Amino acid sequence: MLGPVILAASRSDRMRRLISAAPVTKPVVDRFIPGETVGDIVPVIRDLTGKGLEVTMDVVGEDITAPEQATAARDAYLELIGRLKELELGERAEMSVKLSMFGQALPGGHELALANVRPVVEAAAEIGTTVTLDAEDHTTLDSMFAIHEELRKDFPQTGCVIQAYLFRTEDDARRLAAAGSRVRLVKGAYKEPASVAYQQKHEIDKAYVRILKVLMEGEGYPMIGSHDPRLITISQELARRAGRKLDEYEFQMLYGIRGDEHLRLAAEGHRMRVYTAYGTDWYGYFMRRLAEKPANLQFFLRSMVSKG
Repeated sequence: MLGPVILAASRSDRMRRLISAAPVTKPVVDRFIPGETVGDIVPVIRDLTGKGLEVTMDVVGEDITAPEQATAARDAYLELIGRLKELELGERAEMSVKLSMFGQALPGGHELALANVRPVVEAAAEIGTTVTLDAEDHTTLDSMFAIHEELRKDFPQTGCVIQAYLFRTEDDARRLAAAGSRVRLVKGAYKEPASVAYQQKHEIDKAYVRILKVLMEGEGYPMIGSHDPRLITISQELARRAGRKLDEYEFQMLYGIRGDEHLRLAAEGHRMRVYTAYGTDWYGYFMRRLAEKPANLQFFLRSMVSKG
């Protein structure tokens, strides 16, 4: 029940200032966001990939207000790609981007976001890896899917994210489950109205399974974004029924959540990719992690009590 309250707080400047200033916040944030710079994050990438895991990297930041910030976001990803090139990890280290960070919400935002993200996708392809377009709130999705379609004309490995809690997503999944596509399915982590999204957990879980079945039976490459043990088991069964080999789909989980499960799935031969965020503009990302799972909020509150 606290989820919608926390998501509303993620858009509050007052709450941003309050939480950011709390002395106990940074140690808790570090659990989910293990660095602020590329230099901070390279050892983390080496550690994760050294354990047989794969990564998708996210430079955090969303609510930009000027084109110069969108350019800076592009440059931050290009800097990251330069460091990934040195690591020679190929597709084991890819990137995830939010188009809002590239100027999607600014005037002329669709064209601006496409112009800013294209060099990132091009540079990623040059070093043997790719980019996945993260899904944000429902008002941005038509633009995101159009940019995804445009990028795939030259870079067909470009991925995208769909969210199980939206009513539209089953249709989106059928359209996207084509040969060569890469689609990450998540439950959804934005505050959406009842007119466009399921509100109850059991409804979202049922939708997740229906949509995942579409992806598994399609010709694309499903990426299962979930920490839910039950959904992970169901995913393995759906993959088996669809005749998929272990390298024909992958699991994705967030850095800092269920680390033992990351290693267990990798040890069983699954492709296990860890969504790893870094940067200074961490507030929105952090608050959604708290909203997604009560245990994350409990962890934060316990830390505030014990260190306050």
